[in-house]
Parts: sequence; structure tokens; C-alpha cells
Amino acid sequence: MDYRLFIALLLVLASAQSFGQAYRWVDEDGVVHYSDRPQAGAEEIILPKAQSMQMVRRAPRPRESEPEEPTTGYDSISIASPAAEDTLWNIEGNLTVTVALEPGLRQGHQVRLFVDGRERMFDTTNIELTEIYRGAHNLQAEIINESGQMVARSEPIRFYVQQTSVLSPP
Repeated sequence: MDYRLFIALLLVLASAQSFGQAYRWVDEDGVVHYSDRPQAGAEEIILPKAQSMQMVRRAPRPRESEPEEPTTGYDSISIASPAAEDTLWNIEGNLTVTVALEPGLRQGHQVRLFVDGRERMFDTTNIELTEIYRGAHNLQAEIINESGQMVARSEPIRFYVQQTSVLSPP
């Protein structure tokens, strides 16, 4: 037998025997140490066998049909007027809101406009509002189809209304 093969076999057997051996000892400062090599005063720790798991390959489950996103039929919706963060002066409570919609409002669809959180329904994208007085105001528009479902929503905007004071001289 070739001596190199014998040495290789001997090394494999020796290393296999060292697997799973661990030693524990406490040094003079009270620090606990662990090692895979024996030390003076070390106690051998019996390690549990390594856990193993066998993988089982299963046939893939058929995919459930994912609900489709409802098609809105609208490419874009936004509030064109007033512009976000605009400050409007002396409007006397009357405000024209323009909802930009591509393509235009379809037959049977409505614009639901939220003015400071209050809902109002309209059949047009050019909307006249009253009683919009001094202060900060929020607007958001939605398109509602004939079944009452929301199919498009604009980003909310905030605008401000200022009124010239009668107390301030011009």
C-alpha cells in the first residue's frame, strides 16, 4: 500500500474523531473559554449531533388568479386650478375649481370633490364653489363611475385665501 494513501486515510480518521469535541475551562481571571483543543484543567463538553433537514420538493401549487386592477379609463387626473400652495386674494367667497382629466369626463361618470374634507358631487370638471373664505383649504378630486365606484383620484392640494383687511390703510 502506498504510504501517502495510508497517511491520508490516517488523517481523515483522526480529523473525523475530533469532530464534535469541545472543551471548557475557566482561567485565573474567571473568564470562561471554549475551544476544540484540550487545555490544562479543561473539561470535555459533549456536543449534540448537528441537526439536519431533508428537503422535500413539492409540485408547485397552481396560482390563484390575482384580482385585476380595475381599469380607470383615465390617463391622468389633477386639480389644475387653483394651483397647489396658491394664495388667492379677495375672492369674496367664490372659487372656480378646474379638474384636469385625460381623456375628458365620460358619460355617466361624476366628479366627487372633497373641499376641506366635505364631499360634493358634480357632473362637470369646471366647478363653481361658494363660501370659500379666508384661511387654508384642501381639495382632492375623484372620478366616480356609474356603479358608484371610484376609478381615479387626484393628489390632494392645499391653497390659501387672503382678504384685505378694512382695518389696514391702503
